[in-house]
Amino acid sequence: MDALTPAADLAAKNPIRHPGESEEYQRARQELLVEEIELRRNAERVAALRRDLPPGGEVPGDYHVVAEDGTDVSLSELFGDHDTLIVYSYMFGPEREAPCPMCTSFMGGLDHKVADLRQRVAIAFTARPPIERLRDAKSARGWKDLPVYSDASGKYTRAYVSAEDGDVPAYNVFSRRGGSVRHFWSDEITGDMADPGQDPRGAVEMGRRRPHGSRNVSGPDRGPPPCAR
Repeated sequence: MDALTPAADLAAKNPIRHPGESEEYQRARQELLVEEIELRRNAERVAALRRDLPPGGEVPGDYHVVAEDGTDVSLSELFGDHDTLIVYSYMFGPEREAPCPMCTSFMGGLDHKVADLRQRVAIAFTARPPIERLRDAKSARGWKDLPVYSDASGKYTRAYVSAEDGDVPAYNVFSRRGGSVRHFWSDEITGDMADPGQDPRGAVEMGRRRPHGSRNVSGPDRGPPPCAR
């Protein structure tokens, strides 16, 4: 790969000037632009590392969830015609009258994007309450496209979200190759990894990535926003 042009040299090409800006502001904005270019490059490096992950652990057995129409659906069936499956488990534990506000905000932003995502990947949203409660909460928010599923048994949650069946969020990506379903990636930045003075949150980006050994497969790279604990 050819060496990249220094970020400062790229920033120097910036032709944008705003009415009334001072020289001090313009210099500070140029310094910030250099850092923004470096941030973009670092995001690309992280995405490349994610694409190059070795095959993850094979999913033991086939977990089952309950669809909105009450039917039993297996994890492998959630893939549909795709070979990548994204599962977002949101905070809606039995003690909650409604889903976590931050989970709700994240999911609401995806409601009108599901059709676009499904062109390339399968996607599902899971929580522990009975499917009737999930449907009611979805209806109350006016969501039309978000596919919600009840992990009534808790088996999936205990395996890939919280071994203690805790009321926590999780973002998992699975791949299917040659009939084998494997875990590909999950957001593993926990609350106790927060830097001083910052709210706990994941830092990965929403964008496109190709799982190991795949062709023409892409999916979100961003983990969920912070949720109330």
